[in-house]
Amino acid sequence: MTRRSGRTLFVFGVAAIFLAALVLIALSVFNADRYRAKLISYLQERTGKPIEISHISITLSPLSLRIENFGMKNSPPFPPGYTAKAASIEVQIDTRQLLFHRRFVINTLLLDRPDINLISDASGSWNFDNPRADSRASLALGEIGNVEIQHGQLVASNHLPSNSPGPVFLEVHDLNGTFDHVDLSAIVNPSSRSMGGQGIVRADRLSFGAIDAGNLSFKLQLWAQQVFLAEVKADVSGGHATGALFFDLTGKRPAFRTSAGFAEIDVAKLLDPFENGRGKMTGRMAGDLTLSGEIQHSVRPLAGIRGSGHVVLTRGEVPDLELNANLEKLIRYNNHGPSTAKPSSFERISTDFQLANLRIRNETIDIDGYGVDVDGAGSFNVDGSNELNYDGIAKITTRQGFFMNTFARLAGANVKNGLLSFPFHVSGTIEAPVFSKTAVHQSGS
Repeated sequence: MTRRSGRTLFVFGVAAIFLAALVLIALSVFNADRYRAKLISYLQERTGKPIEISHISITLSPLSLRIENFGMKNSPPFPPGYTAKAASIEVQIDTRQLLFHRRFVINTLLLDRPDINLISDASGSWNFDNPRADSRASLALGEIGNVEIQHGQLVASNHLPSNSPGPVFLEVHDLNGTFDHVDLSAIVNPSSRSMGGQGIVRADRLSFGAIDAGNLSFKLQLWAQQVFLAEVKADVSGGHATGALFFDLTGKRPAFRTSAGFAEIDVAKLLDPFENGRGKMTGRMAGDLTLSGEIQHSVRPLAGIRGSGHVVLTRGEVPDLELNANLEKLIRYNNHGPSTAKPSSFERISTDFQLANLRIRNETIDIDGYGVDVDGAGSFNVDGSNELNYDGIAKITTRQGFFMNTFARLAGANVKNGLLSFPFHVSGTIEAPVFSKTAVHQSGS
């Protein structure tokens, strides 16, 4: 390289630096809020929603556009309110791309306290849909290198066919997360088949129906109207759970599927949110389950779920059983076993379950009580009636005396090898179970 060419490059380099400095100085005194109305108009055109922004400012280190009090409102037929809000949105811009290539590239998008409220109506439309279905406008920001969410909240609910608000079926509180390589166009464009982004998320609490989970962490993957929560870890009712959860919002009704394993669940805490289950059982629970279905536009949004699983409960009690006179008649024959002190207690319960059409079916129930074992099967309704229909055999596992066995035979018990067993039927409801003895063939003592 000649001395002259080197001097020329040096001059150009100094000029470029000087020009960049002038641009940055200009930006520092630039009043970005003058263009707030134009930005609002642009976003309204691209989203089809009323947009609110209270203030816009520019900072230099790093070069950022800051939007204060952002709000995107619902449009008809949805009720007045916000689809999304945020205390602030900070858009960090790639300075090099802007100065030297005239490209607006976002390095980082920081959302402070975003509040997302998703609503679906009976036709399958969502409040985040663009009502201008024939509009060719789209929110094209390109790929964003990094998106950060701080202290967010998400609420999802359905509108009833009467167009009145329905119950909330999903809530996520104090959500914090970081996402890499986010493509907003892939998320908002219904015809897109590309992943819009993924990241690691933590949340203080998640509620799905009446089930609450706390201290959550999961990997979140986003597609157009689809959300996948993978590698979920959470605290649930004094225990812990792991699993995955998938939501599909592309149909007329939102659909979901989930699989989970859980252990050390406090049964009393788990049942406490359910009015008809509160105080009905204690103990610890472990097991696994799979659930899926469509979320209905009704006062029972999870009425359409189906699933199966297996649970094991240990060292607990069913307090209401002590109050049932029919059960006491069966248990009173056990005058030697430990169940004489607490006939409603159990050491272990193992059962499978299948859920469909608002009815839970148990093909096999094995109850190991303190001196009393029970094998049974049956079902109960979860449609609000809480009707029970179970059959089983209760066995007293300690040998009784001759006179007790004789009286037990007269009462309808079966005696074999000195051990008593009673066939029974359970009807009534969860709130008021009714136990009755059923006939049994007598065998030798």
